[in-house]
Amino acid sequence: MTRYGQEISIAVALALLLGVLAAVAPGFFSRENLADLLLANVPVLIIGLGMTLVILTGEIDVSVGSMFAICGVVAGEVAKASGSILWAVVAAIAVGAVLGLVNGGLVAYVRIPSIVVTLATMTAWRSGLRWTMQGQWVDNLPANFQWFGLPQTGFRVAALAITLSLVALTAWGLWRWRAGRALYATGSNREAARVAGLNTPAIIASVFVLIGVLTGLAAALDAARFNQVPSNAGIGLELTVIAAVVVGGTSITGGRGSVAGTVLGVALLGVIAPALIFLGVSGYWGDAVQGAIILIAIGLEAVRIRAARQGLRGAGVAAAGA
Repeated sequence: MTRYGQEISIAVALALLLGVLAAVAPGFFSRENLADLLLANVPVLIIGLGMTLVILTGEIDVSVGSMFAICGVVAGEVAKASGSILWAVVAAIAVGAVLGLVNGGLVAYVRIPSIVVTLATMTAWRSGLRWTMQGQWVDNLPANFQWFGLPQTGFRVAALAITLSLVALTAWGLWRWRAGRALYATGSNREAARVAGLNTPAIIASVFVLIGVLTGLAAALDAARFNQVPSNAGIGLELTVIAAVVVGGTSITGGRGSVAGTVLGVALLGVIAPALIFLGVSGYWGDAVQGAIILIAIGLEAVRIRAARQGLRGAGVAAAGA
């Protein structure tokens, strides 16, 4: 498989699906449907950028769904208390950063496996929010909270512009910045990266803070779509985000992946459920199709890892024979 083989495969699959929709269900491409589809997937893509960074280092964060709910509630409560949209967004981002720092500190410096840490914080944060809110949603929000005081179309354009800017910045950083290359090095071989002078604990902690920041921003943008903020938001979001990143070609073992792949993964998984409805298939099949795609992606990744190991073993045997 070529370096970008999985990304190319996802792009081809997405193009074929869109081609079928164009021929059979052109209504899918209506302006309103596409706008709703884009806006619904903005949080997944923004958090997916952070998840890409985390997985590139060989770690994982399954607490983002709970983090998303907390940050959304914080945005709503701060907006109610201050009447300021700016402070609501800043508060959501700050809380996300703090929660990410907790995860990152435990993983990087206490050296608890990230799956254990984030499973624990996922449960603790969700339970704490449920106890605090008692199932209540944040209502009586300021009139300018929904759509952040912009026309609905204006908010959609602003949210899309923010998302595309983050995509471009993340892609550029991974490609051109030393810090971006350090993520690949850490995920590929952590010990070698440490010997080369990289501060791997700081790198790992920083990606957890970054995913917290991005989750806080995503939660604020998503909360602004409604006139109430649900306290049970984000349930299952972590699985959707991780699936999109892995389907997009980021190696679950770290060291390999791209922002373009994540964008394609989010697009493909985000299109499947509504596409099935437009094609006259029950929407309940959406999860089954997504699961099949995830299974195929993981299978391809397993084949790639096995081939790489066999190549290394063969090179070692050849060197010993020489």
